[in-house]
This record gives sequence, C-alpha cells and structure tokens, in this order.
Amino acid sequence: MHSPLRIVGIVFVFLIAAAAWLGLSGITHSRTNDSSAALRGEVGSLWGRPQSQGAPRLQFQWKTMETRTETVEKDGKQHTVTKKVKVAHDDWRSPASTKVTAALSEDLRRKGLVWYPLYDVDFDGAWTYTHERPESGWLAIHFDFPDQQGFYDGFTLVVDGVDRARELTPKNGTVTFRMPVKPDQQVSLAASYKSRGMDAWSYRPASGVASLEDFSLQLTTDFADIDFPSGTLSPSTKTQQGDGWLLDWTFDRVVTGHGMGMVVPHPVQPGELATQMSMSAPVSLLFFFVVIYVLSVLKGIDIHPLNYLLVAGAFFAFHLLFAYSADRLPVEQAFALASVTSVVLVVSYLRLVVSTRFALVEAGIAQLVYLVCFSLAHFWDGYTGLTVTILSILTLFLVMQLTGRVQWSEVLGRRKKATPEPAAT
Repeated sequence: MHSPLRIVGIVFVFLIAAAAWLGLSGITHSRTNDSSAALRGEVGSLWGRPQSQGAPRLQFQWKTMETRTETVEKDGKQHTVTKKVKVAHDDWRSPASTKVTAALSEDLRRKGLVWYPLYDVDFDGAWTYTHERPESGWLAIHFDFPDQQGFYDGFTLVVDGVDRARELTPKNGTVTFRMPVKPDQQVSLAASYKSRGMDAWSYRPASGVASLEDFSLQLTTDFADIDFPSGTLSPSTKTQQGDGWLLDWTFDRVVTGHGMGMVVPHPVQPGELATQMSMSAPVSLLFFFVVIYVLSVLKGIDIHPLNYLLVAGAFFAFHLLFAYSADRLPVEQAFALASVTSVVLVVSYLRLVVSTRFALVEAGIAQLVYLVCFSLAHFWDGYTGLTVTILSILTLFLVMQLTGRVQWSEVLGRRKKATPEPAAT
C-alpha cells in the first residue's frame, strides 16, 4: 500500500503542480507589468508624477566696463587699439533663510492589479536674500516647478510683498522674475500652490552640496505609515498628529547635498502578491503532502497518487481564483474567497476518500496552516522567509515525533524474508 512506487507517484504529482504554479506566476507577473506599464502613464497624465520641488535659483547679474587691447591691421600696418567694453558677469547665490511648509494628503487609486499611491500637496515656501556683493545689478529669480506636465492651483510668487505670478509666463517649467538690487539690500520671496503627485514628494535645497542657513521645513501628513526617499535626510523631530505626522527639519547652519521628503504608502499590490504566492505555493504543498502521507502511514489509510493529484488541484484553485479575482475585489475579499473555495474542495473530497473526521481535523487543520496561513504571511513584507523557516522546523519536529517508532523497511515493503526451515526427513 505504501510502496516506493507510490512515493514516486506522489512526487510526480508534486512536480506537475509546481510546474502549473510556475506558469501561473509567470502569467500573473506579465499581467501586472503590462497593466502597470499601460496605466502608469495614463494615471500620471491625469493625476501627476513624483514631485521634487527645488529652492528658487538666485542669479545675480551685473556689468563692468573693462579696458581691452586689440591688434588690428590698417594700411598694411599693425596697430594697437585700446577700447572700453561692457562685460557681463553672473553669480549664483543661495537664500539667506528658508521657511517651507508642505501638507501631503494621500489618495490611493487602484486600476486592475496595481495600486497607485497618489497624493495632494499644499506647498508654501518663504525665502530671503541679502545682497552682500559690493556691485549693484540685477537679481534673476528662477522658480522651477517640480513637474512640467503638472498643474499648480492658486500659484503665487510674491517678491517684496507684491505677487508677480500673473505677469510671468512659464518657459520649460520655470518662471523668472528680474529686479534691480544694490549692496546690503534684502529681498523677500514667497511661493505657494496646490498640486497633485504620485509615489513621493521631496524638497531639494540646492542642485548639489550647499550651505543652508536658518533653514526650516515642516511637512504634515494625514497617514501614519511614513517612509523617506533614498538619499534624503531624516527629520530633526517628528510628532504624531491625529492619523498622521508633523515632521520638522530645522538647521541653524548645515552643509549637505541631500533633500527632504516623504514616500506615500500604498497597500499590498494585488498583482505582486498573487505572483509571490504562486511562486512559493509548491513549498506549502510539499509540507501538506508530507504531513498527509505520514498520517496515512500511521493510520493505515490508502490514499492513491491520483487522490493527491486532485488535492493539488484544489490547492492550485486557491491561487488561480485569487489571481483573477484580486483585480475585481478588494484583496482581502479575494483572499477570503479563494481560501474558503480551496478548503471546501479539499475537505469535501477527502471526506469521500477517507472519512469526515480525517477531512475536517487532520487535513483541514493542515490546509489552514500550510496554505491559508502560509499565504497570509505574504501580506507582511519581510515575514515570508521567517514563516517558511518556522513552518519547516515545526513540520520537521512533527514528522520526527510521529514517525520515530515507524519501521520504514516494513512500511515500504522491504521486510526480510524468513529463512525456510529444512524439510523433514
């Protein structure tokens, strides 16, 4: 009943199921990528893209009269000519102080198998500039919008108390205002707008390494799960406010090339989750088969490889149903539907093959542990490997305890033949 040939049949069933899951994971991965590639641009054009707001670029421009000596040829002779010419100069300056506030409100949208972490941002910044050079000239204030294709509701650009936004025309995503400045003059600048973006928002104090003085950035969120983009500074302080946070970056003087920002959280991606669950499904089926086989040996139950094949099909039905319902239902409802369907298939079938008690207790509990709970671990990123490790150890312990006294040579039909007694004379 439990011959080596039967074990080979069970292994063959397992390999067939593993191949089916491999194909399903490839199909789900392709569906997710195709959907993401097709819809991301559409969502971005409708809602916005990742935004990285930079500080105003301050360009001081002035001209000087300089004496230039040139050699010219006239009447076949070389002549030295001295003349005065105007020479243009420019010097890129940094703000003397920065006070920025930004409020992020998440607005998650799902299309197909992909969630898109969208957000609304309310930006308000104020800067000052002190003209410390001895020359008089012109100050060009360049304000770059974070996304040339984005929209900016209620945009203002206030210079020394006067809103200049209406008189400026954006060019290549930048508006520029020029004003005369003289030594020791102080200029105040403020900008504000409301916009929309996706994935992450950040503020860049400078295009490279810069010295920031009297700097303050306050960022508020209406979500609790906060994370920071790579290459950005962590906040000086963070305070929980209601369902979100108040994050503060304050420096008296710091030299840095990093920005500050926030990654908008998003729920579990249905497509990625379905792919990962399908790829790891053979592990859960292997554990289930081992436990069921050991129990069949201990209880003397005859379960044929064809029975294992149909049980494997019920396991596969879980992942198949989840993969094609997760883009129609909330992911939690799709998971519950797939779990109930698969458990009902296995329990109702083994009730006929073995017994109602075996189907409900031994097989039912094993399926809940190795299929449902194992798949549920994929909802928490980073815990899948730990779950596999724990289940492996517990399964090994269970099998060792249950089979410690089993004589496998007898179970597998390798019992020694008794030595024949000599014939009577």
